[in-house]
Amino acid sequence: MSARFYNQCQSGIGRAVEIRTHNGRIHRGIITRVDRNRVFLRPLGGSPRNYGGYGYGGYGYGWGGWGYGFGWGVALGAIAALAFIPFLFF
Repeated sequence: MSARFYNQCQSGIGRAVEIRTHNGRIHRGIITRVDRNRVFLRPLGGSPRNYGGYGYGGYGYGWGGWGYGFGWGVALGAIAALAFIPFLFF
């Protein structure tokens, strides 16, 4: 299952997505990068405090800390559903 989500995320870098995890959490953002364990999202607009949980994926990865490149990582194994969404939705 994770391999399918890995391939979908890899081909969707730079696109807006909505990810639902097995525990029911919903994450919306733009895919910035993907590795074998996680997909990293940059938040879509909204409040600057709406980080979406699952840690501080951007911190320590050379993305400039809390600046423009801040994002969070979602474990590929935790993804239950992935949907690409149009920017007009927001």
